[in-house]
Amino acid sequence: MRRPVDLDGTGHRGQRTALKTIRGLGSAKSGTDHFIKQRLTGLANAVLVVVLAVVAICLTEKPYAEAVAFVGSPWVAVPLALAFVSVAIHMKLGIQVVIEDYIHDDLARIVLVLANTFFAVAIAAVALFAIVKIMLAALGTATGVGVQ
Repeated sequence: MRRPVDLDGTGHRGQRTALKTIRGLGSAKSGTDHFIKQRLTGLANAVLVVVLAVVAICLTEKPYAEAVAFVGSPWVAVPLALAFVSVAIHMKLGIQVVIEDYIHDDLARIVLVLANTFFAVAIAAVALFAIVKIMLAALGTATGVGVQ
């Protein structure tokens, strides 16, 4: 059994074992921040997903032109954009926790965390691009200039 190392020279045992001292392991000091971000995005998602559902219900049986005008409105497009960004951040944080907890190989963990981050950014970017494109189409329809 390993004994904790005397880190401060007082003769009191610290909270780190010799192996943790050598590897530099210990508290990452980011658990609380991660926890708070996940809870805040979860709370935002609870509100914004309701907005997504209401928008989806309002779009049922609407013709294409009306749907583009509806989604192209800033009162609809901004909450949709916020919802997609919040969901992407929440997804990234949740999957990151799973990867860090269950993938033990360091290289695989790093690669998967990076892939997770890129995937979340890609999802948010594609959603934002689609919303901007719809807003521009709605603007073009309103002004008489077509945007393809």
